[in-house]
Amino acid sequence: MTLRFSLVLPFALASLFAAAQASTDSAAGPPNKAAVPSPVVSNDPRVRGAHVFEDSGCQQCHTIRRNGGKKGPDLSGVGRRLNETQIRTQILNGGKQMPSFADVLQLTEAEDLVAYLHSLRDKEKKK
Repeated sequence: MTLRFSLVLPFALASLFAAAQASTDSAAGPPNKAAVPSPVVSNDPRVRGAHVFEDSGCQQCHTIRRNGGKKGPDLSGVGRRLNETQIRTQILNGGKQMPSFADVLQLTEAEDLVAYLHSLRDKEKKK
């Protein structure tokens, strides 16, 4: 084996392996969004609560920092307007046009969601 061939062979094999792996990944297709979301591993309930907000579809009705729906109120500054008890009551009991989520969320999910929403303290924009 020549010196040149022995230097090129490892790079060629690495390139082939990378191409084969990319082909396998693309053949599998995009990840299934309908799959059950994996639990969020974090010690911070606000981080877990942000995932509950997203995974539970809260953004379908509510906006946070210009992202989300318009059916419900903007929650960007909800932590400035409501205390944790008021937020928890709204989530679990519903009210006005919002349905109750007591039967939808587990207690830990509800508490994480309360922690996240209470941390949202953006100032209201002057009109």
